[in-house]
Amino acid sequence: MTSNAKYTINKQCSVDFRKALSDTTGLTEDEKRQLMAVMQKAKEFELEDARKPIEGTLSKYTNVMKGWQYRYFVLDPDKGLLFYYVSEEEQKVKPRGALQLAGAVISPSDEDSHTFAVNVVGGEVFRLRAYDAKERQVWVSRLRAVAEVHTQSLAANLPPLRSSRLTPSLPRSPRNGQRKLLPSGAASNADTYSVQSLGDESKSVPEMLRSVKDVLTQANQHRNSLANTIESLSGSGRVSCIDKDLLLLKASSHAATQALQQCMSLLQQQRTLVEKSLPAGATVEWLPTVPPSPLRSNSDQLQQITSQWIFPTANVYTEADIDPTEEVADTELYCDQDVGAIDDYKGAILQLLSQLKLGMDLTRVVLPTFILERRSLLEMFADFLSHPDKFLRITDSATAEARMIALVEWYLTSFHAGRQGALAKKPYNPIIGETFHCSWDVPRCESSASTKPCRLRYLAEQVSHHPPVSAFYIECPVKRISLNAHVWTKSKFMGMSLGCSMVGEVTLQLLQHDEEYVFQFPNAYARSILTVPWVELGGKVYFSCAKTKYSASVTFQTKPFYGGKVNRVAADVKDPNGKNVCHFNGEWNGTLEVTPAVGTCRRIDTSTMPITPKKVRPIAIQHEGESQRLWQHVTRSLRDGDMVLAGNQKHYLEEMQRADEKSRGIENAPFATKFFHKEGDTWLFNQPLK
Repeated sequence: MTSNAKYTINKQCSVDFRKALSDTTGLTEDEKRQLMAVMQKAKEFELEDARKPIEGTLSKYTNVMKGWQYRYFVLDPDKGLLFYYVSEEEQKVKPRGALQLAGAVISPSDEDSHTFAVNVVGGEVFRLRAYDAKERQVWVSRLRAVAEVHTQSLAANLPPLRSSRLTPSLPRSPRNGQRKLLPSGAASNADTYSVQSLGDESKSVPEMLRSVKDVLTQANQHRNSLANTIESLSGSGRVSCIDKDLLLLKASSHAATQALQQCMSLLQQQRTLVEKSLPAGATVEWLPTVPPSPLRSNSDQLQQITSQWIFPTANVYTEADIDPTEEVADTELYCDQDVGAIDDYKGAILQLLSQLKLGMDLTRVVLPTFILERRSLLEMFADFLSHPDKFLRITDSATAEARMIALVEWYLTSFHAGRQGALAKKPYNPIIGETFHCSWDVPRCESSASTKPCRLRYLAEQVSHHPPVSAFYIECPVKRISLNAHVWTKSKFMGMSLGCSMVGEVTLQLLQHDEEYVFQFPNAYARSILTVPWVELGGKVYFSCAKTKYSASVTFQTKPFYGGKVNRVAADVKDPNGKNVCHFNGEWNGTLEVTPAVGTCRRIDTSTMPITPKKVRPIAIQHEGESQRLWQHVTRSLRDGDMVLAGNQKHYLEEMQRADEKSRGIENAPFATKFFHKEGDTWLFNQPLK
């Protein structure tokens, strides 16, 4: 470990201890000094333990073999490197690889108690696995200690750069846009230095980095001068060296300069890595800064776009206003398959993660715009009806057993259509009062006397903001089948994953058979949010019918860390006596095997099932509160890749909702829903099929 690293740690410890001592009232000066000496000694023991090397066998995930392999790891605390070898016997030869811990982030995995990840500065992520939870904790603690030490000393160890960008000048007023920096030990304004603009486009990147380095050097000198002045004060008197405000000032200045130096070091290191990765003779041409679009910075432009938007409560309409003859097929794909956007915004994801805690509720957290898919949650629920023929086939089945099996089959095959693509993206959070309408035309069977298609209608409304509750209703009058549902999406942070609990209930009514089926929704998870995020479903869902006594259970299996497949699902249908009459097994977005207790097995390949596009009225004739019209500008900006403008437009809608909520709160007036009403904890459609 370098002397600069030791000095940095000892100075930081001194700040922490004195800050702690400033809050100890009732102690004499001698007692405070004794307490500080004990705390200093304890910290030295911790640092001494962090300097000890550690080695052992860990499992390392390799993308080449797509699996785990044993490797022998050796931590060198002095160099800040984690070496790994094929085996312990090969330590005498060149290591297989080395991980630079300066600037690295070490994080335990939430998928099990043995795994952790090392995120190095270059952007690579190394997934490692210990023998048990205790061993993982030892490795994580030791790696974090070494990473912290070498991250702090990284800036101090860089070679000094020439100070060509600082020029002596006469003192100037701060109004001219320049700051005054006094070198350490300066006693008069005659020695003032002025910093030239760092944003000068005529400078090259190396020149700008040198300019920033010079500014940081001057700032560090001032910080040292401030610290020396405070430390030179006596321990008692009107102004002492342990004064709470002075210690806070000293600690804040140290933390600020240290953070800036770390950022500077990481920038220089990243630039070096880029240049080393180029072929011989190649050069880097840095693109000029692109000026911001007027739409991004001019609030008047944004106001012109949003001036016609009306809050959903200001435009009340009825079902009679929805003309099905105006609907056209909707062929829009809403899920972006390009993972490049995630890579471009990885820094924003890391910044967001740094503000979250495990188990934290994400309901009120504003997530980055780039993770949005171009549809509202109300519309996403409609896309689960992309196989309307299977839905109508439920009521066409002859027996109670066949109807329960048909219900489970439709349920299991609906998720692949609702999730467009494997990349995890989030639909818009609906605005309270927002609605969505669509329908499907389903051809009748050949034995039917009529050739007119059966119309399956879908209507959804956001009926509550806190908690966020969505209600939707589906019906087909010809088949006398209807479905009423309400969902409360509750999200939470789970480390490297995001979890979404779908709290609510679905009621399916088959009026022709006087049967009512009740079931729920599975939970959804966004995994690997720092690399290529993907979606999986988890949890257990139960189906029941009070009249027939048939029941079913569906288990969505999350992927185990060792081996296993993704998107696995299993289901069992049972008769009134509890006997298993049918078993489903497979993948909800792949092949499902249906094994009845009596009869032949069959396979369903969901990836080849045709998707029936929903029919939606054009945006131009939709009402102000309908999803596609309400979010049309956000959707267009996302499609154009303008995340800043999309974020501004999304913020406008959210602020409009908050203003309406505040207004209703003053008047103590509940929100007036259009198509649903609440009975107990359930939201019911006002005019259901009877």
